[in-house]
Amino acid sequence: MPTVPRLTLLAAALAAVMQPSLAATRSVPSIETEDAALGSVDIGETSGRFHPQLSIDARNGDFSRGNYDDDAASLGRIPLHAQAGFALDLHQAADGSADAWLVFSTSNGFHSPSSDETVSPRRWYESNNLLGLVVSPSEGLRLGFVYTVKTSPNDVAATTQEASFTMAYQAETGFGAWRPGLAVTSRTQGDSGLYTQGSLEPGVDLSDAGLRLSFPSAVGVGWNGFYGPDSGDRLYARTGLALEQPFQWSETRWSARAEALAIYRDGTLRELSGPDGETDSVVPQVTLSLSMAY
Repeated sequence: MPTVPRLTLLAAALAAVMQPSLAATRSVPSIETEDAALGSVDIGETSGRFHPQLSIDARNGDFSRGNYDDDAASLGRIPLHAQAGFALDLHQAADGSADAWLVFSTSNGFHSPSSDETVSPRRWYESNNLLGLVVSPSEGLRLGFVYTVKTSPNDVAATTQEASFTMAYQAETGFGAWRPGLAVTSRTQGDSGLYTQGSLEPGVDLSDAGLRLSFPSAVGVGWNGFYGPDSGDRLYARTGLALEQPFQWSETRWSARAEALAIYRDGTLRELSGPDGETDSVVPQVTLSLSMAY
């Protein structure tokens, strides 16, 4: 068979299994292990009660709530993060739609180890694990109660534990179209203090196939030494843009996302990075990710 027809048949086969225009969907909650931000992922209408979630991303640096987290904003070392978890339907509303979920997620970071990362496995520098209960008291509104344990398999950082309240609201029009979110976190192990974060992600659909351009932004404040001893009250903010394309592969829902952010940290927060960390007041962060839910 000539090469061109072979390529045509291959392209047709790929198009058949990776449909950019999705059938009817509903959404289940997802929770970010880094800051307890409450999000959502689309699944099929008939996908049952148990919904596995997977994602992988590559980024040019790693920052925890704006604070330097072992990888500066450069191309010298590209950390990879792999996240796996699930959402389990716990209760159904009168109309048959789920309105309560149990959510689990584990996010693990890997990079080329530095000279001071001597404990094996040297490349595996963080593992954040959470369990959350999410309820939806009204359409579009979700509230979550989350407990997160953050560990470092190669001992580059100390173990911390956090309890969080998180909420998100989403609607087709009005304020819900801006996708506002709020998270409040207190540490139960590690540094003390309180962390609060507000976020928005308005956007516009660019095609009937679901291609979406959005503008994610967040402001976070660490109160009473949340970022470390004697750090006081510290402020960080981030803003930028993201391009996301959902597609369907067999019975699973996938999403490819490219995100570019500018991260601002106040003076003391920059100094906490130390002489070997990222000390610029504004740093760029680019993240490419691929995620799946069923």
